[in-house]
Amino acid sequence: MAGSTFGNHFQITTWGESHGKGIGVVVDGCPAGLSLCESDIQQFLNRRKPGQTRYSTPRKEDDKVEILSGVFEGHTTGTPISLVVFNENQRSRDYGDIASYYRPGHADYTFDKKYGFRDYRGGGRSSGRETIGRVAGGAIAAKILEQLGISFLTYARSIGPVSISQTAADLLTRCGSSFQELKNQILADPLYMPDTVSSEKAQEYLEACMRQTDSAGGIIEGIITGVPAGVGEPVFDKLDACLAKAVFSIGAVKGFEIGDGFQAASASGSSNNDSFQMHHGQVTAATNHAGGILGGISSGAPIIFRAAVKPTPSIASPQQTVTQSGDEISISIHGRHDPVIVPRAVVVVESMAALTLLDLMLENMGAQTVFLKKLYQS
Repeated sequence: MAGSTFGNHFQITTWGESHGKGIGVVVDGCPAGLSLCESDIQQFLNRRKPGQTRYSTPRKEDDKVEILSGVFEGHTTGTPISLVVFNENQRSRDYGDIASYYRPGHADYTFDKKYGFRDYRGGGRSSGRETIGRVAGGAIAAKILEQLGISFLTYARSIGPVSISQTAADLLTRCGSSFQELKNQILADPLYMPDTVSSEKAQEYLEACMRQTDSAGGIIEGIITGVPAGVGEPVFDKLDACLAKAVFSIGAVKGFEIGDGFQAASASGSSNNDSFQMHHGQVTAATNHAGGILGGISSGAPIIFRAAVKPTPSIASPQQTVTQSGDEISISIHGRHDPVIVPRAVVVVESMAALTLLDLMLENMGAQTVFLKKLYQS
């Protein structure tokens, strides 16, 4: 199977299946000398761990990560870092009957057509559990970016029809000097929303969905601050294009936008353009409709992006489908499934953004001869 590797300079290769022995990732291209231990990675994995609230699958997994290579005496060695999380609570029997039919909203049918074979136990490689490797690799990328003064604020913007009232600009203003305080509030919320009132309304909506044996989707928003101007390539490796590919590679994501996104289509040029101005001797933008990216290159303004996440396709409500032999049947999917994917996907989106940004920043080191002189001339 091709397509399990992401990145050019900071590269990850994920492996494993939902109901196999374990899930893991190999991270290649991490610079030597980074202080790194399992707890650095574990704090990211804990954000996507199942069974933490009633709004996630009751499958109980510690998702405890083990570092197998690439770290010595608490620091990276510059060699490939291999990470593994062993599966401990598989219940493959829950998926026995799925072998004979195609679940609506899942990759069962397309996998069969591509490979002529599929791992029906939870979806195999197409399971959301594959994202463990992405999050583990993203934790390392985020730690490197943090040392460069780059921070992430990622949260659920909406669950179903319930959306937070603040814009991204509002949240940045609200952060002020208390960025970490707002981040902690988001991490403490069961739905990873920055607005307690909206979170409570969203929980009421989810309770109604669960009573109806149905599920919900939502929108994840990310804000990246501290990114210097000049990151990204102007043609195929545009920063926004690379972010879009990275986030779209997450199984449940069905839409992506930067800045004003689709709203820009109904705007005028005069209202959509971000005027430049001088602030403390630096070129800045008066507004940020572009979401911090112009011509595929970071402008120095906060990068703002959103991902639309579909409702969980595994629901107990009756659905129509067909068997592998072509018989039309009605099914109800049972087992342990999330009524909403959005909260656990927040850290996955953040991780893919961190991987993308770091990869392009490493690529950027060869953009100007002055960069090479700084690196190699004493």
